[in-house]
Amino acid sequence: MARENWPFEQTFSFNHLSSKTPSFLQDRDILKLLMKWSMLGRLSAQSYSFDQCFHPYNSETFVLSFFRDPNVVSTLRRMEAGAWLPLDKPVVSVDVEPVQCTHVSMELFDPFYSCGVVRPSGHLVKCFHDVHPDYDELRQMLREEDSEHYHVVGKEERGEFLFLLFKHLCVGGELCQYEDTIDPYLSTTKRIYKDLISVQKDPETKKISVVSTVLKVRAYDESGRCYPQRREEEQTFAFAIVDPFKRHVTLFYHCYGVGNMCT
Repeated sequence: MARENWPFEQTFSFNHLSSKTPSFLQDRDILKLLMKWSMLGRLSAQSYSFDQCFHPYNSETFVLSFFRDPNVVSTLRRMEAGAWLPLDKPVVSVDVEPVQCTHVSMELFDPFYSCGVVRPSGHLVKCFHDVHPDYDELRQMLREEDSEHYHVVGKEERGEFLFLLFKHLCVGGELCQYEDTIDPYLSTTKRIYKDLISVQKDPETKKISVVSTVLKVRAYDESGRCYPQRREEEQTFAFAIVDPFKRHVTLFYHCYGVGNMCT
């Protein structure tokens, strides 16, 4: 739902944390995989601090304040025609979609090994496809509802940020070189997820739970959608990941296209 400012609403102020770079963007092994998947140089994670308490019910006001803040406008980058550019016009409204984020382990992917998608060795099961000459059951179950394995992961679980992250990595960029085994996808998903999501341990039960709020965001200027990109594309996305205790928000962004060919 698009949101515009109302008078007297709470607003937030933001500061760019220019020195905060997620460890996955500094890991050479991760960068090599992102290059192979045609995502290198088109994936970013920019972090900001903010000055007031965040509550999920106030997400739309928070995101609109974010895109209108002078410190964000001067530092936030989006990709257009292969170049990183700032927002060139004022944001007039936003769409904010809450994304479920509850998982603290990789157990979500265990059923892949027993349903015919992944062999016990970790190798992906190949399959025939009318369009793609080199296809596998994993990509088919991720993308096609008529796949016999589509419902191995239920509708609610498919909406989890962990699953969405995994799917985005598996599908990759425009010149993606796909893996023959599932391990690179799982290990990269785990690393990025761990970097982006904050958790806490209950002192009594010792149970670990997610404290971050994840929001899928889109911003609009007077000409239409301007962020994450003007053109709609399944693999172009932006997630605002909010840590309410540290008062930090990270914009995790990817623009579909041809990634960098060297790290």
